Amino acid sequence: PILFMLRQRGLPGWLAMLLVIALIIGIGAVLAWLVGGAVNDFSSNLPKYQASLAQQTSGFSAWLTAQGVQVDPATFSTYLDPGKAMGMAAKLLSALGGVLTQAVFILITVIFILVEAAGFREKLRSVLQRPESALEHIDTITDNIKRYMMIKTTTSLLTGALVSLWLMFLGVDYPMLWGIVAFLFNYVPNIGSIIAAVPAVLLALVQLGPMDALWVMLGYLLINNLVGNVIEPRFMGKGLGLSPLVVFVSLVFWGWVLGPVGMFLSVPLTMVLKIVLASRLETQLAAELLGS
Repeated sequence: PILFMLRQRGLPGWLAMLLVIALIIGIGAVLAWLVGGAVNDFSSNLPKYQASLAQQTSGFSAWLTAQGVQVDPATFSTYLDPGKAMGMAAKLLSALGGVLTQAVFILITVIFILVEAAGFREKLRSVLQRPESALEHIDTITDNIKRYMMIKTTTSLLTGALVSLWLMFLGVDYPMLWGIVAFLFNYVPNIGSIIAAVPAVLLALVQLGPMDALWVMLGYLLINNLVGNVIEPRFMGKGLGLSPLVVFVSLVFWGWVLGPVGMFLSVPLTMVLKIVLASRLETQLAAELLGS
């Protein structure tokens, strides 16, 4: 979308492309620097966090016993294992590093797409006998994807910024890291916001205690409901044109096919599939089934 916007403002194609490529590389470098440093710092402090969580778990078990609730220590440690809890958070951050690594390859692909985009329409006209219909569908796909990505990126930035400010206000460690996690996972439909909240809530529990962890959880709930259910639908208008079931199934399918990156791209890829199916008479029924 930025490339098309720059070209509409009169910038030469090559200059607009260079600016977009520089922007992509710059954002990728900043994200890698911020996330890499915070993840390394978090990993080095992981034993301390695990010990603190184990102490709180032991205290909670003792409180239950004092209240007359008999709990088997083995069973209790199985369901509330501090090592597993913080290990899960560490695995999530490691997966985030893997996603960023795969994102590098996506960015390289995007650069090649930008290089080819300028002459794509002319190539279609030279190959197809009646290119108008194909170009019309391509324009529809492009417009829908541009609109979705612009709105989703804006709302994801807002989500990440609000999360960072809220955690900074509460005094939770690494607020910028959790803001970036919230920004990235906001692209994952349905479950992304839940996954993004888990490590921050666990860290708040370990670092600040149960009440502050509850405030962190309430903050995530309020922010995601405000952005996801109020602000985003206001700008999306009719929405994605996909049923909630299709969105969830596409999340599972594209995640299985492409890995973590597929989860982030599940909605745009399914939107493209729906538009392509709707463009042919014999597959319009399938497109209707995908619709909301």
